[in-house]
Amino acid sequence: LLFPVSNLCGKCKPRDTDLLQPSLNFLYCSLHQTTPGSQQRAVVVLLSNVSLLELLQKVLECTWLRSPPSEPAYLSSEDALLCSGWLLVASLLLYQHRYNTEVHQTLSLDLTEVLNAVIFRKKKPILLLVSIMQFLRAVLRQNFSSSLLVTVGQNTAQGATQPQPSSLQDAALHPLAMQQVFSLVVSLQNLLVHKDLLLSQAVVACLETLVEYLYVKNQDVALHVASQPWHRFLLFTLLSGGQKSLLQPEVLRLITLFLRYQSSNIISQREISQILQEAAEANLAELPEATSHALHLFLCQV
Repeated sequence: LLFPVSNLCGKCKPRDTDLLQPSLNFLYCSLHQTTPGSQQRAVVVLLSNVSLLELLQKVLECTWLRSPPSEPAYLSSEDALLCSGWLLVASLLLYQHRYNTEVHQTLSLDLTEVLNAVIFRKKKPILLLVSIMQFLRAVLRQNFSSSLLVTVGQNTAQGATQPQPSSLQDAALHPLAMQQVFSLVVSLQNLLVHKDLLLSQAVVACLETLVEYLYVKNQDVALHVASQPWHRFLLFTLLSGGQKSLLQPEVLRLITLFLRYQSSNIISQREISQILQEAAEANLAELPEATSHALHLFLCQV
């Protein structure tokens, strides 16, 4: 079925949402819900379909070309298609790297536009933000060097020349710039305050991947970002109200992140002891899977 469905997608226009959205979902599920051997064959089929990849680029670009919806909570058919497109491309990036699959058509996306889609959210639905962050995590994990995504350039619209790094830090973080990094971190912090479970999981995962990327590029910058005093205020906000709130999975993963990069001004010995005490008193068998996993990572880090 991958052949006819992917070929059908390649003949569509981005506005053909009724046909494209379930088709892209089928391709996405075909990648994830199969055996490793079949998964590799599915990746080969999809990455060899030039018309499909050209369509996916057009779909993703609609994220910043179309006007934002008037109601942020409403997931329109166009937004649903964008979600499917971002998730499928993120998966293709992951599996193309895993299996070292040949690519017959590269995607070229504007990094500034991708970042701005998260930084300046403009009433984007939560699921769309989560999907874009999945893509952002994929390119960060591959240091913007995927053979599927050869060009992740900066905005050169209106005849502007390609901007040169303004500092040694910008040069080290290329293609990111320090200002973009801080803007993205602040935006992710603001998204965490919404306390939506799906959004929180995506935001913390994106923060983890971003700091890992920064640490590889420039350790001083990574440690500087991880030790920003605003993180402590964010933790206080997340911990406001509720019982056993330190055992929330997003809180545990954030604390683990700060511990990993030695942010002693964010996390004190007192908070570490409090988490250990709450974990000792909790019924571990009844903890949700996400909490158990986050607690395991925390204990390993400690």
